[in-house]
Amino acid sequence: MDKLIFLFAAFFLVWGLRLQSSPESAARGNKYAALGMFLSIFGAIIMPFENSGFNNYLWIFLPLTASSIIGYGIAKKIKMTSMPQMVSIFNGLGGLSAVLLSFIELYKTSFLGGESSLAYQMTLVLSLFIGSIAFTGSMLAFAKLDGYKWSEKLTLPYQHIINIVLLVAILYFSYQYFEVNNDFNLIYLVLGISLLYGIFFVAPIGGADMPVVISLLNSFTGLTAALTGIIFDNKVMLLGGILVGAAGTILTILMCKAMNRSLLNVIVGGFSSSGKQTVKEDQGDVKEINDSDFAVQLFYSSKVIIIPGYGLAVAQAQKLCKEIQEILETNDVEVKYAIHPVAGRMPGHMNVLLAEADVDYSKLIELEQANEEFKSTDVAVIVGANDVVNPDAIDDSSSPLFGMPILKVWESKSTVVLKRSMSAGYAGVQNPLFFRDNNKMYFGDAKDSLQRLSTELKTL
Repeated sequence: MDKLIFLFAAFFLVWGLRLQSSPESAARGNKYAALGMFLSIFGAIIMPFENSGFNNYLWIFLPLTASSIIGYGIAKKIKMTSMPQMVSIFNGLGGLSAVLLSFIELYKTSFLGGESSLAYQMTLVLSLFIGSIAFTGSMLAFAKLDGYKWSEKLTLPYQHIINIVLLVAILYFSYQYFEVNNDFNLIYLVLGISLLYGIFFVAPIGGADMPVVISLLNSFTGLTAALTGIIFDNKVMLLGGILVGAAGTILTILMCKAMNRSLLNVIVGGFSSSGKQTVKEDQGDVKEINDSDFAVQLFYSSKVIIIPGYGLAVAQAQKLCKEIQEILETNDVEVKYAIHPVAGRMPGHMNVLLAEADVDYSKLIELEQANEEFKSTDVAVIVGANDVVNPDAIDDSSSPLFGMPILKVWESKSTVVLKRSMSAGYAGVQNPLFFRDNNKMYFGDAKDSLQRLSTELKTL
């Protein structure tokens, strides 16, 4: 019976992932994948019942019920701005699950006479290692995303060398366990060093690079889930882990390309930290624009492109963006949204944000297409984005952003930047776009600013 359930579960997981490849069908795909996961859990419950009777159900349903209530409560209350933090925590808990399962199986192997083949033990240790990185790395990523200041102080001098030393120590103690004396105390050492490595792996990575980190850690969790599937001969866990691991790896490569980072640089934890801020002096004066002039400029344009960023998510102003879009379209203004692959704090953050406001997917354009369309755009409106529109990525070889593919908004006839202040972005560098001749600043909280703009547009 459980094999049939797992077959259907696998089908819904694969089909759900397939549907998530397109924005139009992503929501439906998520539901199918959730159904597949539900069937997987149900099948996993049947297995111990068939093997050892009803007594196991108490140990299954109590934590299952408690975790379901907690998970549902968190998902209902979480704000869109905190979605990356939630993803980090849930991903980390997946890694922790693999760590606990692997540790228990290793304990059984050493003390209770479980499976003891070398291949089996190596699979367990590998799952323990990768799961540990996913757990502590995700927890630190959460702390960085949530603004805990102590999380930016964990980077040590010669961090790359320390990371390599930790990796060598893990390999050494694992070898000692397999080939020398099979002392279980070595597993404690491997576990402890792996957990520490997870922290130091993420420690030097700045907040601006978090989308890459999240996708990479997600692939780690998928890989350790696949290894756990091998350990327990669970085909759905193996399949789901492979799908998540492969999808996370592909996404990591795409994120690396979008941020001009190499995958090797990611693996050794070699991103720049955003702890230091660089602000250039004497770049000129900024020009502000008032509500009335901004409204008139937009209303009588032919084409407007909106560039959403994390500031839009913080202000929860996506519905006002949609409202302004609809007002402009009544005057035959073409409105599109340019989405940078790493805008926000996790992959697809801006897509999810705009979907929440029911923005038509056809109006969302990616980086390459957007850079072509800016040349025929009257006004580019940057709402809370900073680093993804910074010209220094092209013009200044000394900038930490240099080489990163960005949205060339300055090629539009004019740009307007909605921002609270002139402070640097998450990468810690000032944006010379603010001082360009064809740019104007529209200061204030994005929600308040867009509300004023919407009100002004309705009077035209």
